Amino acid sequence: MTDPTARHYEREFVRTFFTSPTAVEGEDDSAKLLRSAAQLRGIEAPDVWVPDNEDATAPSMRTEGARNIVDVVSEHGSEFPGEIHPRVVWHRERPSTRYRGFQQMLTIADPDGGAVEHIDGFVVPEVGDIDDWKKADEAITVVEHEHGLDEGSLSMSVIVESGEAELAMGDLREEMGNPSNNLERMFLLVDGEVDYTKDMRAMTPTGELPPWPELRHNTSRGASAAGLVAVDGPYDDIRDVDGYRQRMQDNRAKGMTGIWSLTPEQVEVANTAPLPPETGSWLLDVDGREVELDAEDDRQVYDGDDLSLSESAGGYVLGVGGDERELSEEELRDELLDRTSYVPSMNDIVDSMEEFEAAKEAGKGAIAMTQAATLDIDGVTVDLSKDRMWDEATYQAAQTPITLFQDVYQHRPDQHDDLQAKYGEDVVERATNVGN
Repeated sequence: MTDPTARHYEREFVRTFFTSPTAVEGEDDSAKLLRSAAQLRGIEAPDVWVPDNEDATAPSMRTEGARNIVDVVSEHGSEFPGEIHPRVVWHRERPSTRYRGFQQMLTIADPDGGAVEHIDGFVVPEVGDIDDWKKADEAITVVEHEHGLDEGSLSMSVIVESGEAELAMGDLREEMGNPSNNLERMFLLVDGEVDYTKDMRAMTPTGELPPWPELRHNTSRGASAAGLVAVDGPYDDIRDVDGYRQRMQDNRAKGMTGIWSLTPEQVEVANTAPLPPETGSWLLDVDGREVELDAEDDRQVYDGDDLSLSESAGGYVLGVGGDERELSEEELRDELLDRTSYVPSMNDIVDSMEEFEAAKEAGKGAIAMTQAATLDIDGVTVDLSKDRMWDEATYQAAQTPITLFQDVYQHRPDQHDDLQAKYGEDVVERATNVGN
């Protein structure tokens, strides 16, 4: 039996899952949006582009949409910098819909059309239990056989849009190693919160989607257990950039780096947000909110009204949310240490990893890393310093954002200039080599 967690594809991370309608009614060129997406480059180009012949395309246009995929991908696919995974129709309870999806795959993968050599796999929506996943897998296998393609050459990604599909992720690890199917072709597990909400018959007072943190956690866990990549669903409020960033930050704490992108602008945000920042920053907990401090000269300055600090005869008076406490110098330092945290830059992470690697080479199993700053609150300065022990486990945890960067750098050469402009040549070179 094969190892179910062994990866069968090159990418370990996917930041962006960008869908485009395959055919638009009423246009002189029905493939206009598809053609435009195919020509995205650099930071605006997604890691995974999904010509969407399901929800994004009207049912009456899907036959034409499949042909459009062939035409556009055969023309532009060789130059597109990301992976290409068309989305076809499918449904766990409707054999006729599954058959139409099979026919769409046959059309798109026909070597005579010239597109399949640039296509990495298919995205299958509305899957149900694990047996339904196997039906989709078998359909792709038949397509490969019909067109003389290597078995397993086309990957399969599924959209988790039902309770059945959510439960099926628990069976995936075991099923992927069975010789009776080709589920080793699995690539992405993608959340589809809109249809999932419908399937669960969930309601909110405003009619907005529930946040579904449980689904996102379960999808990330399922991907980790099966050696796959987890991607969050669409964030419909395309003007709410801050909300989109916050959603991605919450997801990354669950191990889910990727997110659905609906516009090139969202692609750009999602491509950059997971990468370490170019400069480090100090955060201060102010009445339950994390506030980024302003770096001025050699000080980290708090400029707000919710926290105050002044000197007194006995030490200091710290005011938080209208409450004041008199603290000694040591008590103040302990209080501020509890309230501060540091977001390391790319250079900081690389420095720390290189320092630990050198210490390990010298025979040390753990070393202390010091973070120091001078806080300025209402003109009163306090020197803070905290030590963090680095051992092998700490090193491995710190390596994740660097591994992401290395994965991006390897698979997206079209973004090299953007990355060098962001971090500088020296940091990029060190980041590509550290940990190897």
